[in-house]
Parts: sequence; C-alpha cells; structure tokens
Amino acid sequence: MDRPAAVIYDCEFLTAEGAMRRNWCGPHDPDPLLAQIGAVRLGLDDDFPVLDTLRVFVAPLDRFGAPCSLDPYFTDLTGITSETLAAEGLPLTEALHRFASFVHEAPMWAWGKDELTAIGISCFVAGIAPPFPANRFGNAARLLLKTGMPPDAVTTTQSNKLADWHGIEVPGRRAHDALDDALSVAHTLRHHLRTGALTPEDLLDTATQPD
Repeated sequence: MDRPAAVIYDCEFLTAEGAMRRNWCGPHDPDPLLAQIGAVRLGLDDDFPVLDTLRVFVAPLDRFGAPCSLDPYFTDLTGITSETLAAEGLPLTEALHRFASFVHEAPMWAWGKDELTAIGISCFVAGIAPPFPANRFGNAARLLLKTGMPPDAVTTTQSNKLADWHGIEVPGRRAHDALDDALSVAHTLRHHLRTGALTPEDLLDTATQPD
C-alpha cells in the first residue's frame, strides 16, 4: 500500500427511464441507491500502471428496509439483474467496507460526484455514516479541464465515452458497468499523466483546481 496511487471509481445506482431528467423526483422514481461499485487503483509512479481493480455488487434496500425491485430500464442500461444481485449483492455496509479496504489511504476520483449521488444517499437511506469524509473525493472533470479538454466536452461526455473521446482503446468494456466506466476514466488520466498534461501531484490532491 506504500506505492503512491489514486483510486478511480464509478457507481451504478437505481434509476428508471427519465429519472435523471426528473432528478429522481418523479412519483415512481426509485431512490438512487447503490447497486454496483467499480474501482481502479492507478499507480502514480513509473509508467502509471493499473495496480488493481475492484467490482462489487450491492443488494439495495429501500428506506423501509425492503429489497428494491429493479426497473427494466435499469437492467437494460447496466446489465444488472435481480438474479445478479440475489447471487452476488452484498449488504451496503459490507460493500462499503470492501471498497474502503481497497481504497486504503488513496485519494478517490469519479467522473462527477458519485460520493453524493450514490454513496451519500445510500448511507442516508440506510441510516449509517459514510465511511469517508467528503474531502477524500475529487471530481475528475476538473482534472480534464486542466488538460485542455474543452469545457463543453467535459460537461457532455459520459464516463464510459471518455476514453473513446481521447482515442484511447480499452478493450472489452461494457458501458454502464461500474468497473468498465472507471477503467475508461483511469486510462484517460493515465494518458494525460504520460504526456505530462497532468502530474501525480494533481491526483494526490483532491482539491486540485483547473489552471
């Protein structure tokens, strides 16, 4: 764990068709609860290697403690089925413990603010404290602004399309799989670290701001 590294993570959380447009406030929209966490440990020395990966499924419970049913739109989008969660889904506290063990002391970066939209809301609904303080998280969109990626592209490109936008091939990815989307972001950051557009210090400080 002594090797300098950053963790790039992504979350898949419950949704329904149009829920994002409604900010998950429609009469039948589910709470945006965690269903999957994917994470990549990116080394910040030598050639910036991918040191390890994590994919964890979470069995979401609603605010009354009952298992959540999955909207067909969510399953079509992510490939995550009720059968998958029944077989592999962990309780939220156990899933977050595995994530915390994987992260250890590394700073965490997502394409956006999944710590609020998925982890924070899930912890609130479950009545538990989040396992990390807010200052451990950074928004990788700020890092891409530092590289010169146009602001309109930063705000309209989804995590699963980020590597493609940069012409970086990451074979075998499935869009809206949390680990595969995290790999898209991680390989993009790795590219910019190799070119010098980003420095290891940029990823070690979650307060990094665009120049």
